[in-house]
Amino acid sequence: MAGKNVGIEQIVNLSKRRGFVFPSAEIYGGLGGFWDWGPLGVLLKNNIKREFWKAFVQQRDDVVGLDGSIITNPKVWEASGHVVNFNDAMVECTKCHHRFKAGEVKKTCPDCGGKLLPPRQFNTMFKTFVGPAEDTANAAYLRPETAQNIFVNFEAVAETMRLKLPFGIAQVGKAFRNEITPGNFVFRSREFEQMELEYFVFPDDAPQAFHQWVTVCHQWFRRLGLSANHLREHRYQPDELAHYSRATTDLEYAFPIEGGWAELMGIADRTDFDLRRHGRVARGRDDAFAVADASGKKVVPYVIEPSMGVDRAALAFLLDAYQAIAGGRTTTTESIKEEEVVLKLDPRLAPYTVAVLPLSRKPELQKVALEVAATLRQQWSVSYDETGSIGKRYRRQDEIGTPWCVTVDFDTLEGAKRPKGTVTVRDRDSMEQENVAVEELEAYVGEKLK
Repeated sequence: MAGKNVGIEQIVNLSKRRGFVFPSAEIYGGLGGFWDWGPLGVLLKNNIKREFWKAFVQQRDDVVGLDGSIITNPKVWEASGHVVNFNDAMVECTKCHHRFKAGEVKKTCPDCGGKLLPPRQFNTMFKTFVGPAEDTANAAYLRPETAQNIFVNFEAVAETMRLKLPFGIAQVGKAFRNEITPGNFVFRSREFEQMELEYFVFPDDAPQAFHQWVTVCHQWFRRLGLSANHLREHRYQPDELAHYSRATTDLEYAFPIEGGWAELMGIADRTDFDLRRHGRVARGRDDAFAVADASGKKVVPYVIEPSMGVDRAALAFLLDAYQAIAGGRTTTTESIKEEEVVLKLDPRLAPYTVAVLPLSRKPELQKVALEVAATLRQQWSVSYDETGSIGKRYRRQDEIGTPWCVTVDFDTLEGAKRPKGTVTVRDRDSMEQENVAVEELEAYVGEKLK
């Protein structure tokens, strides 16, 4: 782990205790590789997806969106090569019958010491059936990636949106992989959410576009708070490339797992593999989706694919933001003597942007505080908390990453020590407080978020 002191177990503890992530169906013993994102986890993931969409779609004039189906015609997966190539080598214990990914275990079972059978191939797509009969004719698959929805809709999107190369199609949605050995919390699970973009270019422009997207993606993570020390680029060697790829670079994060550095996001030059395959299978010719270049020559577009998992990105942001401060913190306005956990998420990602806290449960304070919270909720996610001492409430908000706490007290009503109609705004990271007029709160928070 690259210079960090936080482990997966600390994030697991925080996630369950504060409502970020729960084991799926825990009251029944859970189900390996499946997780339920709780109230704060949903807000965090939605913020990550919103920032992806804002940067990769909304703020660009060359990218549009798509929301494809999770189950599609099984011929899609035959054409893409997933039916043949989407496999892992698996070994099984002869004694306890537990199964493991080949290469992750040695000669004996790590659970019981039993003998392992020779490796065999296992297709990691989830199989299902469409219609009432569970037979081969009705077999289908849950999608293992969101990219193929984009490829099979390439022609329809280009025509309806009147798009010319280069252009991209982005999608955010669920994907499913029947992983042999899911683990490390949400790092590797069987149901997850992807944010993918297929950027179509003329073949000669692919190398330049590939390098541009690597830079764009790296900067996106850095801009949202990931430390440069915990993020690096790994360029694949020729023997590491997938069957469809000419070049691939992973953005790797220093996860606190065995092996340390692991993939956070991949950017691949998929060449014209997918469009040619779908052209051949669906239309009977490789160049079915060819377009004219500047000279009028018909060419099949190449595609550059930035792809990341929302769940894994959320884990990286939580790990990077987590700080356990021994002995607490002290400023001119506040003193914390015990150990404190502060989740220093970028304000754009924090589940709650603002917490509104009446100093006490006095009805007159509650009335103003509820009005302030209702106003701020028109633009941002807001937590309202009136239980416990003000210090304990600050601690709770620090631990879930809320950037600013707004305290409504008797000076707000009476103006004895500061101007009437003002509140104190406490900053999560510095713990310093500012006096802000109630009517200026929206502008204040909006300016902070720029």
